[in-house]
Amino acid sequence: MKLGVNIDHIAVLREARRINDPDPLQAIAICEKTDADQITIHLREDRRHIQDSDVAKILKASKLPINLECAIAPEIIEIACSLKPHRATIVPEKREEVTTEGGLALEGNFSAMQEAILKLQKNDIEVSLFIDPDSSSVQLAKDLGAQWVEFHTGKYANIYAMLYGGLANSDHCIKELNLPKNELEIMLADELKNIKTVAKIASSIGLKVAAGHGLNYQNVKDIAKIDEIEELNIGQSIIARSIWVGLETAIKEMQEAIKR
Repeated sequence: MKLGVNIDHIAVLREARRINDPDPLQAIAICEKTDADQITIHLREDRRHIQDSDVAKILKASKLPINLECAIAPEIIEIACSLKPHRATIVPEKREEVTTEGGLALEGNFSAMQEAILKLQKNDIEVSLFIDPDSSSVQLAKDLGAQWVEFHTGKYANIYAMLYGGLANSDHCIKELNLPKNELEIMLADELKNIKTVAKIASSIGLKVAAGHGLNYQNVKDIAKIDEIEELNIGQSIIARSIWVGLETAIKEMQEAIKR
């Protein structure tokens, strides 16, 4: 199982004070030292964390492949094409969201999505689509010519957090999931089964499969056991853990957690 380390949250901390520290560029050498498989960064339209200059510096410095998450906004696609990351993962964006809340709506954006994908691929950039784990989205991703899909695991992570993560009755309680334990257990098993099923479908039609969003040291183990999932992109939990143990140890602990 490959691990992509998302370093956006280092930039989140920097941008909170709008200064130059901590610099996400400094994470690259540590990720390389731990034999992480790639670096993931998200250049948002609102530039709330990673900045254009970060992308350029990280691409220049990194020996590891760079997975650039981005929307299909023409300006962002132009930047991706000029800087040429190893992969572009197209994600949905809403200015008002705290984090990416779901997968891409492919059907309603087919033409614009296809145009962005073709432009990226003409510039030798591999393309992944960040989608909800459902079979219709998988087939549309194939029709669009993407090489990868990355499943949004937020639903699975949220159910797990309410069941085992101490969110019930807390300030961060997810109201729609404030349900009896037995109901949450059934929901968690159903969502895990769904991810397994859809991963098999994606693999069977020639798509490479990744997953990410809300995965942490506790909930990742069952996702990591799914044979068809080749790669996990994980950021917030690693950076949060690094506060206590340092980034190198935090990455190594996640690598151990996702071993098959």
